[in-house]
Amino acid sequence: MTLAERVLSGDRRALARAISLSEDDPDAAAHLVDAVFGRTGRAQFVGITGPPGAGKSTLVDRLAACYRRADRTVGILAVDPSSPFSGGALLGDRVRMQALAGDAGVFVRSMATRGHLGGLARATADAAVLLDAAGYDVIVIETVGVGQDEVAIIGAADVSVVVLVPGAGDDVQALKAGVMEIADVFVVNKGDRDGVDSVVLAIESVMGLAPAALDAWAPPVLTTVATTGAGVEELADTIERFLAHDVSGRSARRRRRVETRIRADVDRQWHARLDASMLSPAEMARLVDAVVAGTVAPSAAAERVMARMSSEGA
Repeated sequence: MTLAERVLSGDRRALARAISLSEDDPDAAAHLVDAVFGRTGRAQFVGITGPPGAGKSTLVDRLAACYRRADRTVGILAVDPSSPFSGGALLGDRVRMQALAGDAGVFVRSMATRGHLGGLARATADAAVLLDAAGYDVIVIETVGVGQDEVAIIGAADVSVVVLVPGAGDDVQALKAGVMEIADVFVVNKGDRDGVDSVVLAIESVMGLAPAALDAWAPPVLTTVATTGAGVEELADTIERFLAHDVSGRSARRRRRVETRIRADVDRQWHARLDASMLSPAEMARLVDAVVAGTVAPSAAAERVMARMSSEGA
């Protein structure tokens, strides 16, 4: 059997290998994704995002347990910050999800951002497609906690859950610059701490400033204590209610994911063609040296590359 066929059969080892391929060899991964893409489109994609220390991993662990009790399989992609030295993931969410260990219906994978902004690794989209193709019912994407850069999750998920926690400073400030706009559900975790009510009030106050259509979904603000599981069943139910309410929006998000994927593949192929046939390493080195020396401006260097590509019939 080919690797693609093994992924489609639900082979966990093949799935792990395929995701590693997506991280290490984008070109090979593109062919693999193409081979399985026709068997995708069935899974629900749930995005969990929020600042560091909000308890996202514990919440994901409890949420996955809810889905398992409903006999639904779960794939978890935990996107962590990268080590500046090795490029690997620093946090290792699998260590914090011990309750899921040994459950054949759950697949957990930590992925490093490797310098990519928006809280999502470059290979996350490929990994999500592979999990979908392997037959997982729900795919949870937990993003790296980098605050306002978390808005990229909206392009990867059918529903976006923003997790906050009391005692983390200026709570309203944390909701600015796009984070408010991406939330379909707000969760105030660690609800047994002091200050929960003030965080809930801050969210509701900011939400009240935004105009909304009569039939629009109003993002609810839920309170959870992930360590005990309190409020997590309500979160799972609320996610289902949102998906049932936002059928057209879910379709639009999936179309946006496909468009983003096409653009990313065009970009990858364009750069591969540039590297392979338009500029040799020596030519690029000379161009870089000229820019460093100040004899050629960066934009002029780019124009030279584009002119070369045009002359080659690119």
